[in-house]
Amino acid sequence: MTTSRIFRSADFFQATDGEPIRSVITQSKDAVVVAWHIKQGQKIPLHVHPQGQDTWTLLAGEGHYYLDNIGTTRPISKGDVIVAHSGEVHGVFNDKPEPLVFISVVSPADAGYQAL
Repeated sequence: MTTSRIFRSADFFQATDGEPIRSVITQSKDAVVVAWHIKQGQKIPLHVHPQGQDTWTLLAGEGHYYLDNIGTTRPISKGDVIVAHSGEVHGVFNDKPEPLVFISVVSPADAGYQAL
């Protein structure tokens, strides 16, 4: 049985005018790897992963990363690696013309998702 271990991220980014699309690149019991393309005016709403970590690697663009549920943000940009540990509130908003493009790794795969 051969399982692919090398993926071309560009094949997974999906721009949309509605809500950003969560495009799963690969998934195992250990982790879910997701491609995100966030256009100007779009956001990933505040949420937590109760039993796991969400790590983002930013490939292009800029945005405002939410640090808590009262709206505190910090600017993020291409090249940043952002870690939300288990139960830490996070989300993002893009107010720039350039798309915010990143890879998210949620580990373990059953980390859960809870919107706030």
